[in-house]
Amino acid sequence: MLTNSDVEQHARAQLRLARFMSAYLPFSLANRLLAQARQRVRLPPTVRREPVDADGVRSEWLIPERHVPGRVLLYLHGGGFVLGLSPQHLHMVTVLAQLLEARALLVDYRLAPQHPFPAALEDCVTAYRWLLRHGIHPTAIAIAGDSAGGNLTIASLMKLRDEGTELPAAAACLSPVGDLAAGKTRQHRTDDPVLHPRAMARFDHSYVNGHDPRHPLISPVYGDWHGLPPLLFHAGEDEILRDDAERMAAAAQAAGVVVELTIFPRMWHVWQLTLELPQAQASLQAIASFLLQHLAPAAQPTG
Repeated sequence: MLTNSDVEQHARAQLRLARFMSAYLPFSLANRLLAQARQRVRLPPTVRREPVDADGVRSEWLIPERHVPGRVLLYLHGGGFVLGLSPQHLHMVTVLAQLLEARALLVDYRLAPQHPFPAALEDCVTAYRWLLRHGIHPTAIAIAGDSAGGNLTIASLMKLRDEGTELPAAAACLSPVGDLAAGKTRQHRTDDPVLHPRAMARFDHSYVNGHDPRHPLISPVYGDWHGLPPLLFHAGEDEILRDDAERMAAAAQAAGVVVELTIFPRMWHVWQLTLELPQAQASLQAIASFLLQHLAPAAQPTG
């Protein structure tokens, strides 16, 4: 019988190939492989998967049989701004949707380098506005995202606030990217189990594409955090982006935002995608609990 330690060691061993591929595999090939893998995903029979056009933005609904009418999780996937939805994201967000008893809308935003900043951000903001236009109240919406999606979560909140749009109830960031201007200081870090320095440089260059990397909607650590909703940050002890999560949490807290930050011992970048890990289940349970604290009460679940 496998112990928790065995599960963790096995999962860590699987990271080596993914780390190498992120550094050297052409983005076009990687996305073709992801698209093929997405077609083979089999979710629990109690969760329905539906493609949807959110005002021109390709998206997917994950709809648990048991859900609260009007409650929505808007999820922004990671992938360095260059990689699309993965099967692991579909499975992880399914778990979150079930824990929240909410429909989850996954935004399949445009990808760099063909569509650099601000394309992905514009798509995420459009998807949120689409929810509002379809009668979903902001107090019944939570936003969450991992890695690049964590960056887009905060950037979307800042952009929506500046445009005068009512913000969602709360947000959660899993191993978020906060500072795309920090590339040179990260080039010599080779100890991250997931993020290869070469991969991070490829990702950042593709998305920034000549813009100022310190632009607050590219690197939210340099932005204005005032007026944002309650925020949760989870990061792994062993990942390079732990520092980004800590800086983002500190900036939000200094601006008077309600913040919850947890650093998980021994964990790596977006370990929550490895659902068999006890630490993944613990993180997802904590995220759901935090978001439910701030989401408005709603009707009884269907199903």
